[in-house]
Amino acid sequence: MEHVHHGKSSEKFLNTDEILNELNLKDDDTFMDAGCGDGHIAIRAIEKYLPDGSVYAVDVYDVAIGELKDYVKENNLENLIAVEADIAKGIPEIDEGSIDVILLVNVIHGFKGSGEMNDVISELKRLTKDNGRIAIVEFKPIEMSFGPPMDIRFAWNELRELFQDNGFKMSHLNVELGEDVAEGKSHYLIIFEKE
Repeated sequence: MEHVHHGKSSEKFLNTDEILNELNLKDDDTFMDAGCGDGHIAIRAIEKYLPDGSVYAVDVYDVAIGELKDYVKENNLENLIAVEADIAKGIPEIDEGSIDVILLVNVIHGFKGSGEMNDVISELKRLTKDNGRIAIVEFKPIEMSFGPPMDIRFAWNELRELFQDNGFKMSHLNVELGEDVAEGKSHYLIIFEKE
């Protein structure tokens, strides 16, 4: 059975500011929230972290992107661009080498489930500037009462190997994010730099 992830929000069990603070965004960075869902992270990034930057909020779920486009229009946010696209199939609306930081929160496991990891990494690499960064927040592969099936979760060292094989180096790891669960915290954050 295919893992369904459209339109789910991580807001209730992940602290948006805690994640964004770890990214060390510069106020004029170009940032992409890939698999943005309801867009709450992209909106927070514009409000607090990127006053002179640009934020792309990308999701395949047309309803979420439609609502985000309405929000952008109502709030006259010229530097928040909502894009309906599937990362695995490519995002032609965004130029090659144009993004400083790409964030994926609870997104990567879906591509493991669909067998599209190579396509996703290739597109992330295309979009990222030289020395740009990709930040991934994911569920740990431990038993808990929420999250995706265990067989599509990644351990952080699996992601490190995948990205290192594709021209990235790990630059940051925090294994203490999210909800309290029996074995510590539910999530980790790993950041890769494009070499």
